[in-house]
Amino acid sequence: MLDIQRIRQQPDKVKEAMVAKGEKETGLVDQVLETDDLWRKTVHRLEQLRQESNTRAKEIGVLMGQGKKEEAQKVIRETGEMKQEVKTLEETVRELQGKRDDMLLKIPNMADESVPVTKDESGNLVVHSWGSPMEADATCKPHWDLVSGGGWIDFERGAKVTSAGFPFYVGPAARLQRALIQFFIDKAVEKGYVEMMAPFFVNESSARGTGQIPDKEDMMYVIPRDGYFAIPTAEVPVTNYHRDEVLKTDALPIRYVCYTPCWRREAGSHGSDVRGLNRLHQFDKVELVKLVHPESSYDELESLRRDAEELLEALELPYRTLLMGTADMGFTQSKKYDLEVWSPGQKKWLEVSSCSNFEDYQARRMMIRHKRENGKTEIIHTLNGSGLALPRVMAAFLETHQRPDGSVVIPAALQPWAGTDKLEF
Repeated sequence: MLDIQRIRQQPDKVKEAMVAKGEKETGLVDQVLETDDLWRKTVHRLEQLRQESNTRAKEIGVLMGQGKKEEAQKVIRETGEMKQEVKTLEETVRELQGKRDDMLLKIPNMADESVPVTKDESGNLVVHSWGSPMEADATCKPHWDLVSGGGWIDFERGAKVTSAGFPFYVGPAARLQRALIQFFIDKAVEKGYVEMMAPFFVNESSARGTGQIPDKEDMMYVIPRDGYFAIPTAEVPVTNYHRDEVLKTDALPIRYVCYTPCWRREAGSHGSDVRGLNRLHQFDKVELVKLVHPESSYDELESLRRDAEELLEALELPYRTLLMGTADMGFTQSKKYDLEVWSPGQKKWLEVSSCSNFEDYQARRMMIRHKRENGKTEIIHTLNGSGLALPRVMAAFLETHQRPDGSVVIPAALQPWAGTDKLEF
């Protein structure tokens, strides 16, 4: 969430930032400030009353020592009334703070000044590209035609066993999937990321901490009996790993890499966007998460982006990097890059990674702090990026490296993990 001090000082800028992200309910800022003002006044009155009550309580002993029992009894009655009022005010303070914080959760993060203000996705900027998409074009098959004959990615049986969006990977496809996951993890570890295995289900506090609640509830699978959510990304459990902790400043930056299956309901998706591996309900992803000093978070974002880009280059997949505009960057991000690979079989770009800086927006919700050498405690900044998401990488990989005989060539960088230079489908 945003720092309440920032909203107090820059309410108009916060409203402008909300509008830039497509949020219309800017009156929420005024409601937050009204509630915050009442909260502060109530806290002030509570502190005054506590001080007054303590002062009067000290008089009781003095009066009793002077033999003024009636006056002492009067003070006892008055302090008793004060204590009751203190309890009432304490409850009011808790209620007002809860109401204010609930509203704060509904205000999106403010975009960094370097982010273009846009009305739709057409305003996203291509800031980098690699490879030549046209080289892989011509008459190559889309991935679903390439693998369906041998049943190596079985969408029909997946739909039978679960529903659409839950495919089986069989034989060479399963082998390739496993090789890609291990390749992504090992490359991240080489760059200093610490490998982690995380829970696949999280509680409501964790979902709220990273901003899935109250923004993306409809996207998540829920386990009502136990109050858990199936994770939509490893970002959720990994970032919450340090929730409610004060970290040593010299421990930062902290970098984690984590493979998990992910689950997303993807309600409303339809047409060619969901065909084959384009948009699944269950998919594999390797996630990169960073917890960093506030002053270095934008440098860390650029290095995070390069960590993801270099994986695509190693796989010899043409890609482009987009700086996302305000209308297409999400509720919680302050700046986001999307990486898209070229799908020659479908003749379109497919998103395979989002690399985002959240500044202190997530960490403030989770109360992840660090203590500087001067003793000052400060909220850290969090970042994450897909490194990489498997389904569309797999789709583009199969289409880009297919050969006329139906085989798929494995680039040299991946061969040690795949154990072969070619897959026969």
